[in-house]
This record gives sequence, C-alpha cells and structure tokens, in this order.
Amino acid sequence: MSSKTKKSSFTKLAGGALPNIPWQDEPRGNTEPVWRYDANPVIGRRFFPGADRIYNSAVVPFKGGFHGIFRVDGRNGVPFLHHGTSKDGLKWSIEPKPISVKDAQGKAMKFTYQYDPRVIKIDGTFYINWCNGNVGPTIGIASTKDFKSYKWVSNAFLPFNRNGVLFPKKFGKDFYMLNRPSDNAHTRFGDIYLSKSRDLVDWGRHELVMKAGPAWWEGVKIGAGPAPIETSAGWLLFYHGVLSTCNGLVYSMGAALLDLKDPAKVLMRSDGYLLTPEAPYECRGIVPNVIFPCAALTDAPTGRIAVYYGAADTYTALCFTTVDKLMDWLAKNNRVG
Repeated sequence: MSSKTKKSSFTKLAGGALPNIPWQDEPRGNTEPVWRYDANPVIGRRFFPGADRIYNSAVVPFKGGFHGIFRVDGRNGVPFLHHGTSKDGLKWSIEPKPISVKDAQGKAMKFTYQYDPRVIKIDGTFYINWCNGNVGPTIGIASTKDFKSYKWVSNAFLPFNRNGVLFPKKFGKDFYMLNRPSDNAHTRFGDIYLSKSRDLVDWGRHELVMKAGPAWWEGVKIGAGPAPIETSAGWLLFYHGVLSTCNGLVYSMGAALLDLKDPAKVLMRSDGYLLTPEAPYECRGIVPNVIFPCAALTDAPTGRIAVYYGAADTYTALCFTTVDKLMDWLAKNNRVG
C-alpha cells in the first residue's frame, strides 16, 4: 500500500461488545489521532505500601469487570507481577503480594525478576507473557483461567529477548508470537520478529517483521506493544519506538497494520509517532520521556479503542482512539509502499 491508500471508513474491529470500556470522548478541536485521558495517570506512585511504582502492565475484560497483571517495582527496584481488579478499568485494587506461578508438580516457582507483562486470551485461556530472568532476559509464559491459579508453561527463547506478545488466536495449529531478540543493554539492537509454536514450548520458524528506523523517532529499537488487534483490514499493532537524543532516549508509540493471514507481512506502518512524551507524568519520572503501550481494550460495535501505557517508567496512563480515526491517520501517514 502507498500513502494514497483510501480512507478506512468501513474497517471493523473483530470481537464482541465491551460497553463498559474505559472511555472519554474526543476533545473538541482535537487534531491528533489519539487523545489522553484527562485524569491521567490512572495509577500513581506508591500505590500500596512497598510499591514504588506500577507501570507497563496488562489489562483484560473478565466477568463484567477488568483484571490486570501489573508490573510492580518494589523499594529495592526489583519488579514482580501482581494481580489487580477493577469495575471500570480506572479505579484499581492491586494485591500486595506477587502472583504465585506453579510448575507441573504444583510447586511455587521463584523468579529473579518479572516485568512488562501482556495478557492474551486464546480459546478460553489467559496467557501471560513477560520478560523473565533466565541467565538474562527472555520471554516467560504462564496460563490461568480464573486469575487465582497460574500454571507455568515455558521460557520461550534463549536470552536475550524482550517484548513477547502472543496473537489472540491460533493460525491453524500454531501459536504466533511477536518478540524482540536483543542484548543485555540499551544498544542499537532491536527489531520485531514473528515466531511460531505448536505447544507454546518449542518455538521456531522465526521471521523478521519490522526493523528499527530509518525514521529517527524509532531509530534505536522497536518493540511490540499490546496484543495485535484483529480488524477487517488486518492486524492492528501498537508498538514503541526509541529515539536517541543528546539528552538520552525517548520512547514513543507508533502503529502498523499486519496481514491477517501472514502477519509477518507489513501492510502499513506509521511514518511518525502516534503519541510522544509531552505531559508532565510522561516527561518526568524514574526514566524520563517514556511512553510504553502494552494493553488495549476494544468495543467492536462502536470501534472504540483504549490503550494503557507506562509513563516515564513510573505511572500507568490511558489514551483513546477509534479504529476509523486511527486507520485514516495511518493511511495518510503510511511509509510502506
């Protein structure tokens, strides 16, 4: 496709209705493809005793409300995963103890760290992907059906690997996962790959999806965000891109459209960012100038999309768009073709 792609007025979201999706109408006079929740951040500092900050976390609808798996950094700086619940996706109750993941023998596992989770529902089971310590970062996988008990599945890849994100459906007999082979530091090493598995344990058939750059806003590295969103036009992917400046790194949010049957094929990709750090809670924090999307909710009948993102590696924030508005913007700002 080229930048002359027609507007996507008839693009439809797959999936069902979510009438209680967290939502705020587009501000009058808005000219941006997404808009921030005006009561951000949703989760602030020291949310409960012992928690220093909560960010880069995952939210899904469950039994009429919302459940989340949250990255919680303690006072010692080490992150672990905690479970939380909410009636409206805005006001949260988060458990002070990390979730307990049990192995095949029913024994609670110990982890050196856990961070940046995603939660994806496939065939009635919720799968949690996160960055897991295994002689370096890799992609840990666990499953749950009730957010009360969690079963260990596997470490998917050799270290070093980050940003593992499952697709929310199987392709034939295969699970597909986006991931980013990396190293153990913030270097110019970070492209998005697609990997396949029959059992969520053995992964292979790796294919390059998108490389970082050449646009400056994502010139250092890129990484998949929330689980890809199925639409009638393709898989809608929010992702983060990293810019290197004389004053440090800047993380912004972009979007791409992947082929429905072959998601290693990129149909459209934003030439510029969707959202970049501007608000105080995005620019000032433990790591300044970071927007890191990792969860999205959708309401198919209205086309509404709510995206949760980490802000400055300190806060949890929300922004909104609609599939039509986003696809129209992406078509006009597409660099593929």
